[in-house]
Amino acid sequence: MRKGGVILYPTDTIWGIGCDATNAEAVARVYQIKKRNDSKALICLVDSDARLQRYVRKVPDVAWELIDAVVKPTTIIYDNAVNLAPNLVAEDGSIAIRITQEKFSQELCFRFQKPIVSTSANISGEPSAQNFCDISPEIIEAVDYVCWTRRQEHLPHTASSIIKLGEDGEVKIIRK
Repeated sequence: MRKGGVILYPTDTIWGIGCDATNAEAVARVYQIKKRNDSKALICLVDSDARLQRYVRKVPDVAWELIDAVVKPTTIIYDNAVNLAPNLVAEDGSIAIRITQEKFSQELCFRFQKPIVSTSANISGEPSAQNFCDISPEIIEAVDYVCWTRRQEHLPHTASSIIKLGEDGEVKIIRK
């Protein structure tokens, strides 16, 4: 990923396609692999509260309350993204970031020391890959590296909840 590569990896939810969230060329490759319009924003994973604060100009107090309260993996859409690839940030300047609590993805983010793109490992419009066996050969062949962790797993997984926080303090549930 440090050289702009794209990986396939298990996350705290479903299998994901990932890359350096600060590298615009790598982000463009992810859109290309997914056959997804780049106007549809992608999610990033970070390993900690401190890392989150490097990529959002001001994390609202309500976000900290949500992060502490949620039980299932929850992605929060924040206004005023900073220090990220421009093609990753939505037109309104927002970014979707989740602090992962799952051991492997958290360690990956920690060692990489930057946010990692985390978008479902599928062609846009097709079902998400809950497990490695659900990933199409087309996706596997398109990435630079496939992580070995959890390849044999056959458990039900679901995508994260998504909550958008408005500058005015409004909390909007995008996906339960």
